[in-house]
Amino acid sequence: MSTTASVANIPAISITADCLPEAWEKAVLAVWDNGLDARTEYDKPQDPPSKDATVMVAVADPFAEPRIHKNFPGGPEELESYRQEVVNGIHDHWINPAEGKWTYTYHERLFAYSPVEDIRNAGSQKPFVSVDQIRYIIDRLSQAGHSRRAQATTWMPTADPSTDDPPCLQRIWCRLVPNDGGELSLNMNTHWRSRDLYKAWFMNVYALTDLQKVIAEAVARNIGKSVQVGRYVDISDSLHIYGSYFDEVEAEIEKMRQSSFRERSWETTHPAFDLMTAEAREKLAKDPDWYAKAKG
Repeated sequence: MSTTASVANIPAISITADCLPEAWEKAVLAVWDNGLDARTEYDKPQDPPSKDATVMVAVADPFAEPRIHKNFPGGPEELESYRQEVVNGIHDHWINPAEGKWTYTYHERLFAYSPVEDIRNAGSQKPFVSVDQIRYIIDRLSQAGHSRRAQATTWMPTADPSTDDPPCLQRIWCRLVPNDGGELSLNMNTHWRSRDLYKAWFMNVYALTDLQKVIAEAVARNIGKSVQVGRYVDISDSLHIYGSYFDEVEAEIEKMRQSSFRERSWETTHPAFDLMTAEAREKLAKDPDWYAKAKG
């Protein structure tokens, strides 16, 4: 009688949530409890394996309150700086591979995708005309809201495989959906190659859903009809919690299991969040690098 070894698989997890902080908590708990023990290319010899899974997270209303998790690793200032980096491109000037600086930003890839033949040799020269993929999504949906072609991609096969930090975000896909009364909502899917669940996921989604709102408002102006922000779906091939974070994550998970969700979340109108965000916006308006300098 022959025997075969059991097949090792990456767990596939599906999560639904009403709001962003609830989604982050559910994802952290699910990957912590059910994730595969896996090594990464960034581990130090003493680091334990990461927890890893393929995860799809569906958020029913990405602007439902509470919208902020006050215990995610960061703060209102970092959140606002990152939002502006993705949506407004305040750090696109950091892109300069010839000087060993950033090779891309998500904003640049989404709003000004410009292929290069080889990022190592091209320096700052880009031989192709840039493409505003977000404008394409807006125009496409304005012409045919039911289109399945309204997408933007980030991966650049001529450049990214050779970089130390290739894009995690791979693709954005959007579609307009009418309800029974004829009102329209903009649904968005994002697909990620690899993702730091504990330290990056919440900021990523906060910024991308803000971009979702920007697209919805632009389509509404084009067609002369109201367009609401609909559900957001987030798909990660590798959603992981790094082993090097385990001590920090364990303390946070203990809070998630034993305290009220309301104690760990803020509405965007919470005085402390509102004040710190407003101050961050004022400082970033004067100096887009303000937060990076403050972090040292």
